[in-house]
Amino acid sequence: MIKRVRFDELFQINSDSSISPKKRITIGGITMGPGVTFSRGVSFSGIDLTLYIGRDFQVDEKADTTEIIGVYN
Repeated sequence: MIKRVRFDELFQINSDSSISPKKRITIGGITMGPGVTFSRGVSFSGIDLTLYIGRDFQVDEKADTTEIIGVYN
């Protein structure tokens, strides 16, 4: 199901300013899950997700993962 979700529904911002997914996330064919931590400058499929803190994402919710398919302005 395609829907719009807030950044903080998908990721938590850690005390060291890194971010971690709250659930299984797929972006550009790469899947990550809770426990993965990354900081500014780390790209997944060429996208630095820390640049989108506070933004909304277009996602496709599937049975076991949420696929990010776009970012709202």
